[in-house]
Amino acid sequence: MGSPVPQEVSDELKRVVERWQQLPLDHALSRMPLAREVVQALADRVSGSRGRSHTEVPDLGPAVVMDQLTVMVHDVFVTEPDADPTDVVTALSGIRKGL
Repeated sequence: MGSPVPQEVSDELKRVVERWQQLPLDHALSRMPLAREVVQALADRVSGSRGRSHTEVPDLGPAVVMDQLTVMVHDVFVTEPDADPTDVVTALSGIRKGL
């Protein structure tokens, strides 16, 4: 069984994560709000799909935010298997372009 994440989303996520890992710490810290905004939006989407109330994703710092993003992207497509990947690709490319 393969990943539930569509290939175009997986490709863009990989680009974002690779770019993030190249950032100097001070730059990553300055871009944290951008990354956390997308993580939280995806978490809210998953919560809504599951009929749960929204919960704030903890800020665990720049070393962990890409792991949080990866999990949230995965969870979106687990909870919404037929979801249009366009919105997620757009959000991810927004992070990458903001770096």
